[in-house]
Amino acid sequence: MQLIKGDRGGMLSMSDDSVMMKQVQATHAPDGREVDVAPLLHLVEDILNRATLQVEPPLLKAGQAHAEMEEKNHQISYSIVLDALSYVIDRISCEIAYKALGGADAHGTTMTILETLTSFQWDAKLVMTLAAFALHYGEFWLLAQIYSSNQLAKSMAILKQLPTILEHSGPLKPRFDALNKLIKAILEVTRSMVKFKELPPSYISQDVPALSAAMAHVPAAVYWTVRAIVACANQITLLTTMGHEYGYALTTTESWELSTLEHKLTNIHEHMRKELATCHQHIDEKRSLEEYKMLVDMFEMIHIDNMKVLKSLIYSKDDMQPLVDGSTKRRVSIEVLRRKNVLLLISDLNISNDELAILEQIYNESRLHATRLDSQYEVVWVPLVDPSIQWTDAMQTKFDSLQSTMPWYTVHHPSLIRKAVVKFVREQWHFRNKPILVVLDPQGKVVSPNAIHMMWIWGSNAFPFTSRREEDLWNTESWKLELLVDGIDPMILNWIKEGKYIFLYGGDDVEWVRKFTNSARAVASAARIPLEMVYVGKSSKREAIRRVLATITVEKLSYFWQDLTMIWFFWTRLESMLFSKIQLGKIDDHDPMMQEIKKLLSYDKEGGWAVLSNGSNIISNGHGNTVLTTLIEYDLWKEHIPVKGFDLSFDEHHKKIHGVTYPCCRFEFPNTAGRIPESMRCPECHRTMEKYTTFLCCHDVGNPHESSLF
Repeated sequence: MQLIKGDRGGMLSMSDDSVMMKQVQATHAPDGREVDVAPLLHLVEDILNRATLQVEPPLLKAGQAHAEMEEKNHQISYSIVLDALSYVIDRISCEIAYKALGGADAHGTTMTILETLTSFQWDAKLVMTLAAFALHYGEFWLLAQIYSSNQLAKSMAILKQLPTILEHSGPLKPRFDALNKLIKAILEVTRSMVKFKELPPSYISQDVPALSAAMAHVPAAVYWTVRAIVACANQITLLTTMGHEYGYALTTTESWELSTLEHKLTNIHEHMRKELATCHQHIDEKRSLEEYKMLVDMFEMIHIDNMKVLKSLIYSKDDMQPLVDGSTKRRVSIEVLRRKNVLLLISDLNISNDELAILEQIYNESRLHATRLDSQYEVVWVPLVDPSIQWTDAMQTKFDSLQSTMPWYTVHHPSLIRKAVVKFVREQWHFRNKPILVVLDPQGKVVSPNAIHMMWIWGSNAFPFTSRREEDLWNTESWKLELLVDGIDPMILNWIKEGKYIFLYGGDDVEWVRKFTNSARAVASAARIPLEMVYVGKSSKREAIRRVLATITVEKLSYFWQDLTMIWFFWTRLESMLFSKIQLGKIDDHDPMMQEIKKLLSYDKEGGWAVLSNGSNIISNGHGNTVLTTLIEYDLWKEHIPVKGFDLSFDEHHKKIHGVTYPCCRFEFPNTAGRIPESMRCPECHRTMEKYTTFLCCHDVGNPHESSLF
C-alpha cells in the first residue's frame, strides 16, 4: 500500500507492506505471560465512552444498585491487572506525549511502542496502548467537564489551556468529530482482538481456517490500531501544548490521515467480525455436538427419577421456573413433574387448532375421570423452533396465542430449548414438524417414541402410553365399525347397538354424493332394511368438503358431522392406525384389518368411497364407483337375498365388480410425518407399490407440503 508522507504524526511512506510487517513481527517476542486484559479494556471503554465534547449529567437508572455491585467486582480485577501493568502503561503514555512534542513520525512512535511491549501477547499490546491513551485523553476531558465547579480542576485546566480551547469549541468540532470516529474504530478492533483471545481452546484451534486466517492478520491489525492511537494522542497533545490556534484548521493532510486510518480500521474490523462469527459458529457446533452426545448417553442411562432427563431437555440455569402451568398461567418449577409419567407434546408453532381441540378434549376427559394412577401423568408442550431462524414479533404473538389456550404445562419460551435438544428430538425421536407425543416414565425412560397415534386412536385408555400397551390394545381390536368411529360420535354407536345398516362414505364430488345417497336409500327401501348414512368427508380439501356439506344440508341427503374438526379427527385416527403399526414394526401384509385400513386411506386419494356395515360387522369397503355400481345393479343380485341374505349378496356382487375395475391404490406420507416406510405392498393386489415424490397443494389453511407417494 502506497501512503503519502504528511506533517509530523502523518502517514509513513512505505513501498512494501511486507517489509513493514517483518519489522512488526521482529518486535514480537512474548515471554509466555498470559494477561487477562478484559477488565482493563472494560475500564478503558468506560473512560473513552464518557470522554466526549459535551457530556450530560448521568441519569440515575433503576439498575444502579446492580451496576454498583458489578463495579465492585470489576474493581478487584482492575487492581490485579494494574498492579502488573501500570508502570508500562505510564511509560507508554509518556512516550507518546514525548514523541508528539519532539516531532517524531507516527510509524517510528508505533514501532517504539511495539518494542516496549515486545514480551506481551498481541491483545495485551493493543489494550495497554489504548489504556495509555485513555489516561491522557480521559484527563483532558475530565478537566473539561469539572473545571467550572472545582478550583483544583480549574487551575490544572488553565495550565493546559483548556478554558481557551473550550471557548473556541465551535471551530474545533470537525477535529473532535474526526477523533471520535477514529476512536470508535479503534475500540471495535480492540474488542474483536480480545474476543479472539477469549475463544475457548478446547473447542477451537489454529487448524480451523477462520481462526488461522484471523491470526495471520493480527500483527497488521495491531500495528494499524496502535498507529491510529498514536495519531489520536498526537492531536490531543499538540492541542493542549500549542493552544486553540493549532486546532482551528484541520489541514488536508491531517484530515486525510484520520479518515484513512478510520477507513483502514473499519475494514480490519469487518474482516475480524466475519472471521469471529465463523469461529463462534464452529464453537457452537462443537458444543452442540458434545451436548447432543451427552443427551444420547443420558437417555441410555438408568435414573432414580426423571429430573435429570427433564432438566437436560427444558431446564435453563438462568431460568429457575421454565414451565407455565396451563390452569393458572403462572410460572412453575420443573419439580412439579418429579416422578410422574410425562407426555412431551413436541411441535412447532404451526400445530393446528384441530389437533389442539381434540387433545384438549382427551386431556380434560382424563382429568374428569382421573384415577389415582391417571393423575400421575402430565402433558408438557415443548415448542420447537429452528435455531437458525430469527425470532420475530409475529412468532412471539403466535406462540403467546397457542400457549394461552393450552390447559397443560408449557415451556415458558422456545429459547429455553437449546440447539442440541432440537437436533436430538429431530434425529432420535424423528420429529419432522408434525406433532409427536414422547412418553417418559417416572424414571425418565422413553417408553414410547410417539404416543400421538395411541392418543388419537384410544385416548386416555392407552395409559400409560407404552409401546407394550400399544401392542396389547391392537391385540384386542378387530375390523369392526367401532374401530373407525369410537370416540367421535355416540349417535353412530347407538345405531350399531340397534343393529342398523350403516354407510360411512366420503369424497368431494357433489354429483357422486347425490347419486350414491339416492341409490342407497332406494336399495334400503326395496330390501326393507334400516339404513343410516354418514358423510365423513376427506382427509384434505376443506373448502370442497364445505360445498358438499352445503348440498347435503339443502337436499337432506344424509347425516353428517357439522364440526369439521370431527371430520379431521376421523381421518387422523385412520392415518394414526397405519403409523402406529409402522412405528411398532407390525405392518403385516397378511393382517386383514390393516389391509382394510390401507384400502380406506387409499380410496380417500382417488375420489368417493363407502363402507357398509350391519351393526358392528363391516360388510364391504370399496371405492366410490364400485359401490355405486353395486347399488345401481341391485336388480342383478336381489334374487340372492332370500338364500344368502342381504350382507353376503351385496358383498359378492361388489367383489365381482371390484375385480374387473381395480382402481389405483395410493398413499401419501408428508415429509413431516417422521417415520416413513421404505416400501409398501398394495392392499388390493399385494404387489410392491411404486414410490414417487410429488409436490402437493390443496389450498387449505396452512402451508403447502412436500409428500412422498406410494
